[in-house]
Amino acid sequence: MHVLILGGTTEARRLAELLHGTPGLKLTSSLAGRVATPRLPPGETRVGGFGGAEGLAAWLRDHAVDAVVDATHPFAGTISFNAAQAAATSHVPLLALRRPGWVPVAGDRWHEVASLGEAARALPALGRRVFLTTGRMGLDAFTGLDDLWFLVRSVDAPEPPHPPRMEVLLDRGPFTLDGERELLRHHRIDVLVTKDSGGAATAPKLTAAREARLPVVVVRRPPVPEGVPVLPDPGTAAEWVRHHLGQGPFRGTG
Repeated sequence: MHVLILGGTTEARRLAELLHGTPGLKLTSSLAGRVATPRLPPGETRVGGFGGAEGLAAWLRDHAVDAVVDATHPFAGTISFNAAQAAATSHVPLLALRRPGWVPVAGDRWHEVASLGEAARALPALGRRVFLTTGRMGLDAFTGLDDLWFLVRSVDAPEPPHPPRMEVLLDRGPFTLDGERELLRHHRIDVLVTKDSGGAATAPKLTAAREARLPVVVVRRPPVPEGVPVLPDPGTAAEWVRHHLGQGPFRGTG
């Protein structure tokens, strides 16, 4: 059995670790190639796009793929919809592995928005010194905010266009609560912008913002394509794969 993991996330690497060495299983992890030095999972890897849904469907056929796990970032909407179309065309089972989203708690001052553009429009009424943690892509949404100062944190350096008043912090999670507290204090941050990526690695910024009573603009994640089963953790996803391999029952809900 050949399983393709559409990866690039912590959950994708963990799933590959759980499945690596399974008898009768060939494992390929696909990375988008947007990070210069990705953390590679065990097993075979490929880097780069497939050429849309048709290209992915052809790759599934040419490489005799028996199942696909979409374990991409919750905001990697294009590849997720391409995967759904390609899997349907190729009659290959598809699972979406998605870490649960964050949930606001007492004391949070969240402003939920549907896009980066909507986040940019909300900012002038919320603060002047922005901690922008949405990654290096999509910064053009904030280019017109000349009166605001941005601290942009990303794994790799962003490319133009981007906000005119900006400092870049190159860093990769997981982050600590003490570190996030100091970052907010040192840079005099008065508003945080984040995507609802979920997970524990980058969640401390939300706690630090809550403690400082800062407003947080949260970009809602796009939906998983209709009809695609969703599981929240690598362990259950590995069980789903082994079930399709004929190596045991599946007791999950995906």
